[in-house]
Amino acid sequence: MKSYVKDMTVGKPAGLLLWFMLPMVVGNVFQQLYNMVDSMIVGKYVGADALAAVGATGSLNFLIFSLCGGMANGIGIIISQYFGAGNGEGVKKAIANAVYIMIVSAALMGIIGFVFAKPLLAFLNTPENILNDSALYMQIMCAGVFAVALYNCIAAILRAVGDSKTPLYFLIVASILNIVLDLFFVRVVNMGVAGAGIATIISQLLSGVGSLWFAIWKNPYFKIGREHMKAEWDIIWQCIRMGIPLAFQTSLIAISCVVLQSVVNTFGSVVVAAFTATSRIEQLVQQPYNSLGMAMSTYTGQNIGAGKIDRVKQGYRKGWLIMAAFSLVMMPMAQFGGEFIMKLFVDDAEVIALGSQALKITSWFYLFLGSIYVTRGMLNGAGDAVFSFINGLVEMAGRICFAKPLTMIPAIGVWGVWLATALTWFITGIVSVIRYFQGKWKFKPKKADHIKNQDT
Repeated sequence: MKSYVKDMTVGKPAGLLLWFMLPMVVGNVFQQLYNMVDSMIVGKYVGADALAAVGATGSLNFLIFSLCGGMANGIGIIISQYFGAGNGEGVKKAIANAVYIMIVSAALMGIIGFVFAKPLLAFLNTPENILNDSALYMQIMCAGVFAVALYNCIAAILRAVGDSKTPLYFLIVASILNIVLDLFFVRVVNMGVAGAGIATIISQLLSGVGSLWFAIWKNPYFKIGREHMKAEWDIIWQCIRMGIPLAFQTSLIAISCVVLQSVVNTFGSVVVAAFTATSRIEQLVQQPYNSLGMAMSTYTGQNIGAGKIDRVKQGYRKGWLIMAAFSLVMMPMAQFGGEFIMKLFVDDAEVIALGSQALKITSWFYLFLGSIYVTRGMLNGAGDAVFSFINGLVEMAGRICFAKPLTMIPAIGVWGVWLATALTWFITGIVSVIRYFQGKWKFKPKKADHIKNQDT
């Protein structure tokens, strides 16, 4: 049983972080790959307009799912602190109460997204020729929000107790299934963008159900009894207090992406298609950063629960070194291999040329992008809820303030949409590091009453 949990309060930080993040890198890459497969198959077999239709929903889908994702991460952080403090009963009660939180979150956001899909897309200046397909794709994704919420919640809980491998196994199976279903629904049945959306939801549902089933079977903390299922409002409040700022953080970032998407849409479907492809590529590039950030969050949460502040600092330094090494590897790949990568998505020469040049612009800022994830993960794990909101505000302000003005400068023009992203990474990364060195996270409660060991 113990092989399905990992105590990160002992051992070498660098080794623990690498051991924990590598399965998540693989899992996140697979997740992004089947998102990319949607785009590739739609772009290749339906056309550039269909690719643009899928891409035009990206920011809004991100916004709709942000509440569920934020709550799941907040739950994970609280559970990691209980785990680090040795409070097994608290872990079980938090897992049980997470069910109530996620049901409400998923229902709320799914209904809003489904009902208002087309009006929101129209408000964002989505080109008329792709509006109907975009609305259909978004409605399908929102109808399946429970599948996405289930996987995110189970994965966050498993990571909190040190298991980053179980979600990976089911995600790999789901990714392979998604490719098969994509080809079937899009190419064989000719369902277009609707087929891509249905394939994604089915795959997410299977990965979530599979992870839950295996966790109940193998993980000791999922052995939940009736005494754990009682609504514990103190635990629910702890999760909400941590989850809401994280949800707002993600929501504000999503809003900024929506604003940026509205600027992109004004340039027509060719630019939308190029932006969609580069966004998918950048999402893939971000996965090691994202995985490292989640590893930092679990590592920090457990050590905060155990009251080991020096280990948190040591882990942060090691995390930075890992992130910098990855950045130095990825930048030349984007600089010199952009055209080849773009050809995986579309055959349109104009879209390929735009996208490959855009990758050259943004790749210079990968180090700052990585610093956001490492620092944010560490501060989230420490329970610095205030910074979660600050971080979201900075990213939102960056994209909103840069996007439209930059595109209005004749010498920059359309390149402003990608330069806005790069400059937002730069500013947010700097602010994140400043927050860390201010040291306010060290004054968060350590081994507080709500996480102390109650098993004795």
